[in-house]
Order: sequence, then C-alpha cells, then structure tokens
Amino acid sequence: MFTTRPTLQGTHGMVSSTHWLASQSAMAVLEDGGNAFDAAVAAGFVLHVVEPHLNGPAGEVPILLAPAGGQPLVLCGQGPAPAGATIDHYTALGLDLVPGTGPLAAAVPGAFDAWMVLLRDHGTRRLAEVLRYAIGYAEHGHPAVERIGETVETVRELFTTEWTDSAALYLPGGRSPAAGRLLTNPALAATWRRLIGEAEAAGPGRETQIEAARRVWREGFIAEDLAAAAARPAMDSSGERHAGTLTGDDLAAFEAVYENPVRHTWNGWTVCKAGPWSQGPVLLQQLALLPDGLAEDDLGTPELLHILIEGGKLAMADREAWYGDAADVPLAELFSGAYNAERRALIGEHASYELRPGRPGGRVPRLSKQALAAVARAAAHTPEPVAGPGGGEPTVGGPGVRADGTTRGDTCHLDVVDRWGNMVAATPSGGWLQSNPVIPALGFPLGTRLQMAWLDPGLPNSLTPGRRPRTTLTPSLALRGDTPVMAFGTPGGDQQDQWSLHFLLGVALRRPVRAGLDLQGAVDAPNWHQESFPGSFHPRSMAAGKVVVESRIGEHPIRELRRRGHDVTVGPAWSEGRLCAVARDPGTGVLLAAANPRGAQGYAVGR
Repeated sequence: MFTTRPTLQGTHGMVSSTHWLASQSAMAVLEDGGNAFDAAVAAGFVLHVVEPHLNGPAGEVPILLAPAGGQPLVLCGQGPAPAGATIDHYTALGLDLVPGTGPLAAAVPGAFDAWMVLLRDHGTRRLAEVLRYAIGYAEHGHPAVERIGETVETVRELFTTEWTDSAALYLPGGRSPAAGRLLTNPALAATWRRLIGEAEAAGPGRETQIEAARRVWREGFIAEDLAAAAARPAMDSSGERHAGTLTGDDLAAFEAVYENPVRHTWNGWTVCKAGPWSQGPVLLQQLALLPDGLAEDDLGTPELLHILIEGGKLAMADREAWYGDAADVPLAELFSGAYNAERRALIGEHASYELRPGRPGGRVPRLSKQALAAVARAAAHTPEPVAGPGGGEPTVGGPGVRADGTTRGDTCHLDVVDRWGNMVAATPSGGWLQSNPVIPALGFPLGTRLQMAWLDPGLPNSLTPGRRPRTTLTPSLALRGDTPVMAFGTPGGDQQDQWSLHFLLGVALRRPVRAGLDLQGAVDAPNWHQESFPGSFHPRSMAAGKVVVESRIGEHPIRELRRRGHDVTVGPAWSEGRLCAVARDPGTGVLLAAANPRGAQGYAVGR
C-alpha cells in the first residue's frame, strides 16, 4: 500500500516521537553511545520545551520499558491526589466536578521523578548530558510549531486578565508565538541549570547526582515554588478563584515506582500495558473481544469497523465502571474467556447507544452521578456543557478543536530502541501551558490530572488522597513469545487505546514489507474513534453513537456504518491518530521505526 514515508530500518538505533527535535535529540544521545533509556530521558525533557501546549515538567508520564534480556516493566510517573484532596473539600466549595484548570486540579507531579528513576536504574549518562538538549532549546530558542500560538490564542483573555505570569511568557508584547519564530523559555533553562549545579555539588558519582536532583525536586527550591504556586488562588474553569491542595509534604512523599505490566495474548502477540490506574487494559479488553480468524482482507471493511466500534464501547463502559486506583479491579474476570464470550454476544447488527458495563464475577456496576447525567443528556440529545478556556486535554488541531477554543484529545509520545535491544515507550502529558498559571521562577505550570477523578465516594476512580486519578496515558509494548518486539503509542486522550488497537491490528494482520513489520503502513492507514462513553476530561461529556472517521476511510464503509445506525462524522483525510512506533526483529537484530504524518510534527529517525 502507499505510505507517506518508508518504515525506517537499521541496526544502530531508532526513535519515533511526536516532535522532530525530540526524535533527533534522542538520536544524538544514541550516536554518542548512550542507550535507549538515556535517549528517552533526553527526548522527554525536550518535549517539555518544544510542545509546552501538550506537556510540561510538572505533568505525568507512564513508561513501559524492556531492558535487553529482561522482563517488561511499568515505571509509574503518575502522581497521586494530595493529602488534602478530599471529596468533602471540593464539594464544600460547591463543586460537583474537579475543575479542568487551576490549582485545585493539580495532582502530585510525577513526570520528573519517573525520568530520573529511569536514568538512574537503566541509563548510562549523567544528568547534565541528557538535559543539555532541553536547556539549549529553552535558552537559545526553537522554531515554534503553529499549534503553540493557536493554543495561546484560545486562552488569551484568561492570560491577560488572570494568569498574567503566563501572558508574560507566551504573550510578550501582546503577541502569541508565531509559527517558525524562535520561542525561548529562559526561566526553564535557568531552573535546569540550577538543578544540575546543586546535583553536581552533591558529589562526583552519576547516581549521587541523580538522587540529589530528585531531592531538589521533592524538597528543594523547585518543591518550594511548586507548593507556593498551588497555595495561590487562581481562576479555574469553574469561574472562581481557588487555591490547590498540593503541599511540600505531598511533593516530598512521592517516588516513581515500578510495577509489573498487565498482559493479554492475542493471535501470537502479547501486549503489555500499565494497570487500571491508566486506561491501558482497555486495549487488552478490545483484543479479548475480537472474533477468531481475522485476516488482512478484513482491515477497513464495514463489518470489522462495526465490530471494533461496538467492542470499544463495551471496553470503555467497563473502564468507566471498574477502573481506578481507589479499588481492586477485577482484571482476571475482565479478561476471562467466559466473560468476553458473554460480552461479545452483545454486539448486534446495529449500533448501540447505551453505556453497558459488564458484571465481572457477578459484581454490580456503579457509575458516578455525573457519568449517569452525561448518559442521560446523550440519550435526550441535550447539548453537553462546554469546558472553560484551557479546559479539557490539548489537541494538535482538526475536529477536536471547538469554536470557543476548548479542546480534547492530545499530548505527546516517544519510543526508542537501541542496538543492544533495550526498548522504551512513554507518553508524557499534563502540566501544559493552558492548565495552570506559569510559575515565573520555574518557567512551567502545575498540571490538572485530578480532573479525571470523580467526586462521588466509593467508586474505583473516586478522588482519594494518596491514590492516583485514572489517567488516559497508555503506552504499549508488544512481545512475540517472550521477546519484546515493538514499542508504540499515541497521544489522544480517550482515543489512545482505540487508535492503538487499529495500529496493532494493521501491524499484526498485514504482510511484512522489506522482510519487516509494516509499521508505516499501519500508522498511515485511515483511522477513527467513537465517543459513546463519558469523557475523562472536564466537563466529562458523552456523544452516544458518535463515530468520527477520516474521509479516506471510503464512501462505502461510511454509508454502511450509517445504515447500521452509527452517527458518523466525517473528518479531514488526515485527522485521526498520532501513532509512533519502533520495533526490533529478534532473529536479525534489524531495528524499525515509523511516525505519524498527521499534524506535521511527528518524526522517526534512525540508522
């Protein structure tokens, strides 16, 4: 099939990310003798600089890694709710949802510590060596991608009237960053330089310096500025000024932790995901719901599209009812053959407009009041509430952007594989420029991940001090047998595990090209998503029966989906999905990579 680019092949190293400067920075680390984990850390910090509308240092990052010869691991960079983030605290303020912006929505930042733990345990480079790329772009500038300026324009009034420190950085002289103009962040460069200086003062050892940097973040000048920012009332999407609950004690207590991945085997592929504090198991449930005997000729057919749409609705309904860090999630039952046979039987000839969570092990599902309200609005065709400026999750454009500037569905992603066989997939997000006021001394804002937790008690995803809000961030690793062969993922909020499923099927069912996996063909294939579930981001809306497809999917499938009752919205030809992927053939050692052409930012590099 025609592809926009070749699937790259080589033997030294491969990188794919959502911004070409992050990809090339990671490749520079590999060329300099670093390994995949060194390269991933360098790329992660560059993404904070060059995609500030999509992620930041005070956000979060789940990381899936497969050390050469070792077992896949999850490194959790998702921070929990602060000790003061009780349901009673929020409802006493008259809130029925956690705001989509502002200090009240800030969880404990998790990304920085996760990157440091990855570098300490699996990397080979010093802190200064991996941070120098991000410092360089922050200090000397990078050509702004057009979406930065577009994002700033959606929150111009908020910045100029309320978040004036953000305006100072992103609206100097009243002008938002123009595409291609050099954008600098001197405060961020100074933050990292000071961090390195204090870390190096702790001693000459690589690990000693990394540990010192972690202490600076948790207890030093960075922690002090983060806590002070959280305590300062700021306008949020509720239309009121609120202070947050994050304190220095919360920052000091957090450490990124390793976990075993959740796994499911389908058609000879074992897919590894983060646990149900993420939405990762949604991909696995969708695989478990697939019928037997799928082949390449099924890809893109109306019949398979219908099955995938309806299976996705069932998996997302289970996500809503059962996933979260505040409860034991019945994963064994959710993946069991008997349960999935029962669920598969619910897929009829016509589109379902219901939210139908299952009863794993006989358990009775319970949904939040706000989720039930979203279901009722969808059934009555009542207009959904609109998030305030900066609310929701950011997007690179296309159908996710609304007229009032509120957005949904994007973030960042990166994958790296090196010549030794180390492999990593990471999805950095949160702490984007429109989430919270910029902290002028640091050059970045707090995040807003608490907006994903419910204010109803007793649910798996209820807001609970010390528990992680369920995140949409969901990188993937795939194995053949016991051997890791592919790392992949995508931005996209609630769409991530839908787009990732379509990519995985495109790789698994397509015939190889150039004696390797057709990664680029699977990335480029027409994509789509459905919205028949309460969204994860404020204001938690739902569009029952809605399916958004790229026009390239074809007139016949679109016509057939509508005949089956799906509410089909046809988007631009290249508007769905932002997949990145790297792979390694264990038999030959050949490395592969591909990146998404949509949005004109993603790039794969390697040799």
